[in-house]
Amino acid sequence: MSAAISVAKMFDALADTLSLAWVSGQAGGDRLLMSDTVQKPSLALVGHLNFVHPNRVQVMGCAEMDYLRRLSTDGLLQAVQNLFSTELAAVVVSNGEEVPEPLLSASMRTETPLFTTPVPSPELMSVLSHYLSTALAETTSMHGVMMEVNGMGVMLTGEPAVGKSELAIELLTRGHRLVADDVVDLYKVAPDTLSAECPPMLQDFLEVRGLGVLNVRMLFGEMAIKQKKNLKLIVHLKPFDETADQHRLDMPESSEVILGVIVPKVHIPVAAGRNLAVLVEVATRNHMLRRRGVNSVEDLIARQRHLLEHGHADQQ
Repeated sequence: MSAAISVAKMFDALADTLSLAWVSGQAGGDRLLMSDTVQKPSLALVGHLNFVHPNRVQVMGCAEMDYLRRLSTDGLLQAVQNLFSTELAAVVVSNGEEVPEPLLSASMRTETPLFTTPVPSPELMSVLSHYLSTALAETTSMHGVMMEVNGMGVMLTGEPAVGKSELAIELLTRGHRLVADDVVDLYKVAPDTLSAECPPMLQDFLEVRGLGVLNVRMLFGEMAIKQKKNLKLIVHLKPFDETADQHRLDMPESSEVILGVIVPKVHIPVAAGRNLAVLVEVATRNHMLRRRGVNSVEDLIARQRHLLEHGHADQQ
């Protein structure tokens, strides 16, 4: 199930970004937000109550406030009553609009948090939706090193001491970017999409055996760090085993299911003399080709079949 966060936590997270002011309904700070949907209650104000959903944020923009100002006293009271007919999580008045007294009174009476902000409603809704989609997403943590390689989100996994951090350092020197080391937080932000981030405590740091903890941002510059990236490929490093069956033409297709999302997975044997950074770069490029429907092994087999058929025709 998706997580739930309190309105107070959302306010703390976005107060500076949106210049939020908590003007009423402070007693409702522990109300839980259950959905990342941010609504504008235009139809609810005129009595279409099926458009009012509980546990969500309602944004009042210029259109809604202009409508309320045109109403008579009785009409204004009825519209506000319609809006607060269900248990809203919070109401945010945007564009620096003045809050009508009936709206303040209803907020205090129902203990519904009421915020104001000078930010225009389209920008406000975009920021709120983005924040809530992450905060309410299903989440898990995995051990590995998350990188952006050739613009693609790649997580390096493998047993301890297999060389993940050393590989990450080499990829950084080749112009790729670090997202997270050791602990990777994964958020299911869409039915088929996982967003990877670094826990705040570990941001910018990479541990390398023999060197200790390194500050990647200080060593390689701002462009060496990526705040978040969608996970598209897992590269699993494993010790080279000479006794194991080796597939010369193609590696068997593999994947891993994380939070219900299927993530393609590539296994790369680690052995002395192998340039793992180059192999990871090629693995990402090959994955991009496969997503476009290009399969090198199938192309080779098709070419062989064509040559065999052509040769047979010549013999006849």
